[in-house]
Formats: sequence, structure tokens, C-alpha cells
Amino acid sequence: MLLDTLKARITQAVKEKDETARDVLRLALGEVQTSEARNERPLKDEEVAAILKKLVKSNEETLGLAGEGERATTLRRENEILSSLLPKAMSPEQIVEALQSQVEAIKAAKADGQAMGVAMKHLKSVGATVEAADVTAAVKRIRS
Repeated sequence: MLLDTLKARITQAVKEKDETARDVLRLALGEVQTSEARNERPLKDEEVAAILKKLVKSNEETLGLAGEGERATTLRRENEILSSLLPKAMSPEQIVEALQSQVEAIKAAKADGQAMGVAMKHLKSVGATVEAADVTAAVKRIRS
């Protein structure tokens, strides 16, 4: 479970006296716990991953404004730490392979948007971790 991994990494960071890792992981845990309290139930791994992605995205936006320097270095390190917890996304080649059973439906779709819908529905049903841009590239390959 992703939440268990997060808690274990916090403990490890405390033992190693890694303040940056400790702080960013505690922040992530706080976000997860807040979301659990709001939903009045434990979060699924996908929901925890979504929170971690949101934190990474927020850091990237701040990094764009921060320029260079110590703060930028810290933000990059925080993103490395948070990203290491996330499941690795499939490459476009792996997505094409995973969509082999859906090739006819993707080619038969009238528009790229409909083809994307078919692809995303299938990928979600098999629990694939993907980035939208990679799915778009894979669908274009299949349709060409």
C-alpha cells in the first residue's frame, strides 16, 4: 500500500536525519490524512497517488517562478522524493501493447477523442498507470 510506504519513508528520513525528505513526506501524509477525514474513509492507492502528483505539480509550478538557487534545488529534491513513491507510468510503446485487444475499436472510432475514450476506458479497467500525453501518442500510432 502506498500509504504504508509513505509512513515507512518518513520513519527512514527521521532516522537518517534527512530534513527535506522528512518535511515533504510529512506534508504529503498530512494531505492524505486531511483527505481521509473529509471523505470519512481510508483512501485507495490511486487517490494517494493523485495527492502526491498534485504536490509534485505544485512544486513544478513554484519551481518555474523560483528561478535558480537554494529554493529551486530544494524543490527539485522534494519532487524526486515524491515521484519515487509514485508508480511508474507506462511508455507509449507499452500502452500500444496493452491496447492490442482494443485496436479495432480504436481504429473504428470516428474521431481521435472517441478513440482516446476507448483507450482510457480499457487502460483504467486493467489498472494501468499512464500519462494522457503518452496515451495520445499511442492512439495516434494505432490509428495511423
